Amino acid sequence: MLDIKLIRSNSEFVKNNLKKRGDPENLKVLKELIKYDKRWRQLLTQLNKLRHDRRLITTEIAALKKKRKDVSSKISKAKTIDKKITALKTQVNEYEEKVHRCLMGIPNLLHKSVPIGREEKDNVQVRTWSEAPKFSFPVKDHIELGLSLDIVDIERAGKTAGARFFYLKREGVLLDMALINFALEEMINKGYTPIEPPFLMRRKPYEGVVALSDFESDLYKIENEDLYLIATSEHPMAAMYMNEVIKTHDLPLKLVGVSTNFRKEAGAHGKDTRGIFRTHQFNKVEQFVFCKPEDSWKIHEELIRNAEELVQKLDLSYRVVNCCTGDIGTVAAKKYDIEAWMPAQNAYREISSCSNCTDYQARRLNIKYREKVGAPPKDFVHTLNSTALATGRMIVAILENYQQEDGSVIVPKVLRKYMSGTEKIEPKR
Repeated sequence: MLDIKLIRSNSEFVKNNLKKRGDPENLKVLKELIKYDKRWRQLLTQLNKLRHDRRLITTEIAALKKKRKDVSSKISKAKTIDKKITALKTQVNEYEEKVHRCLMGIPNLLHKSVPIGREEKDNVQVRTWSEAPKFSFPVKDHIELGLSLDIVDIERAGKTAGARFFYLKREGVLLDMALINFALEEMINKGYTPIEPPFLMRRKPYEGVVALSDFESDLYKIENEDLYLIATSEHPMAAMYMNEVIKTHDLPLKLVGVSTNFRKEAGAHGKDTRGIFRTHQFNKVEQFVFCKPEDSWKIHEELIRNAEELVQKLDLSYRVVNCCTGDIGTVAAKKYDIEAWMPAQNAYREISSCSNCTDYQARRLNIKYREKVGAPPKDFVHTLNSTALATGRMIVAILENYQQEDGSVIVPKVLRKYMSGTEKIEPKR
């Protein structure tokens, strides 16, 4: 949520920033917000004037009673004012709700370094790491490899749960757990506190974390319950300190979450329908940080560096892209993606996202910080999130990049200690 004071004092700046996202609806909501806010302040001024008049009459009535004088006209006037106050309070509350609803619908302001663009192809490459592997034999995709290694079963999962689900088996399960343990250990060694959050969230905190108007179609809701399955551990970690004031000496507060995540992938119709790259259920290790405003851009670079180091230790070729204005979610001011090389697709594909949400989520969730005990809250914190490692997509990258001519797949060296020393996954079929 944006600061209403900024919109009041510099609406043109906000308008020009919103234009970069390329969605006219944002400008429409901003226009409505300005109109509703103006009317709300007018009504509030009138209400405060009536309350002032009511206090004066109360004082006058008390003084007249002491002098044993007639107060009937004053009481009648007071009752008239009371009726006006009641009616005006209803209008004030109505317009206050309209202002709040509009504020919740306006996306975050984009950082000046975000490139202008409409979609994923307009993202700008920042850097690459390592050359893509070259093969002297026909490359298999992760589906063919997973089936021949007997570590994934998509057909039976379809029978059990439907499309975009899968069973992991044998070394596939061990590989998934190894990736989680590897990422957790690396992040804990960097000073991040491990968190396993609730896998369900209520609507109110979820509205603070994301714009549900955009995101709700991607969430699984529990029938007849005020609960949603989480789409990422970022969401419950962001809401963890809702309506709290964090002490400055606890900042930056660095968390690493691990969870199973659930997404309908409503906007991905027809995309990656085969295999385990884009599924309704997947495991992920996620970085999340609460910090002071002046530290957030430095920490944004730290988070992307952490994610890159994990991919480097897995010895996978990748690139980092600066996501364009049309490929950034509502809550982010800037986002990097890491895209790993996928040999069977002959393309880089996203495996990690890293966002600085500045004070946008914190305002929606009312999370502030104070300098010392007893002092009033100084400001809203900034929040940042980044994938550390999403296991499903990383398994795809490992299978395709580490495949051998005999159909086996080499296990990356850094993962072997988590897999009882397993060096290679052999084909079973």
